[in-house]
Amino acid sequence: MASDLFEILKQLDEETAQGLRDRALLVVGFTGALRRSELVALDVEHLRWTREGMVLHIRSSKTDQEGQGTEVGIPYGRKPSTCPVRILKAWLEFAKIESGPVFRPVTKGGRVGKSRLGDRSVALIVKRTVGHTGYSAEEFSGHSLRAGLATSAALAGQPERDIMQQTRHKSEKMVRRYIRKGSLFLGNVVDALGF
Repeated sequence: MASDLFEILKQLDEETAQGLRDRALLVVGFTGALRRSELVALDVEHLRWTREGMVLHIRSSKTDQEGQGTEVGIPYGRKPSTCPVRILKAWLEFAKIESGPVFRPVTKGGRVGKSRLGDRSVALIVKRTVGHTGYSAEEFSGHSLRAGLATSAALAGQPERDIMQQTRHKSEKMVRRYIRKGSLFLGNVVDALGF
């Protein structure tokens, strides 16, 4: 959920390489509704900055086996502290990344590597950071970013077709599965009964 992500972002250190990297990875993964593999495959060359925000070129994905690619737009956020565009730019500037992989390993000493972060690392970062929200790490995975965007957008009253445009789902059935799983307790009729 977006509210959980906002809480996590508040807790991550904006003065360290790991904190900046994790903030950027989480917020870009969430707002772009990216799969783990799509997130770690991003190169600086796949980013385009516009007046409205940024455009990510996703070269290939699970549902794009031919590798035709697609573009995902992420607008500037209302608040600098949660704006995906500003947060990603801060990471790239701090790490002095001008080309190649956007998301890279960071050593315990804070040194930014040159190689690409593995997709399994996304799940580990998500699990490590959700503790800040009081949830159990077992409840979350790298897939939680994508599902969280779909659920949060639905709860904010966004139409399914708009959600599908951002998540790149091909069917309403699949996007509804995402939304249903994440919203079992929100708007639940039992809550209205005062239990």
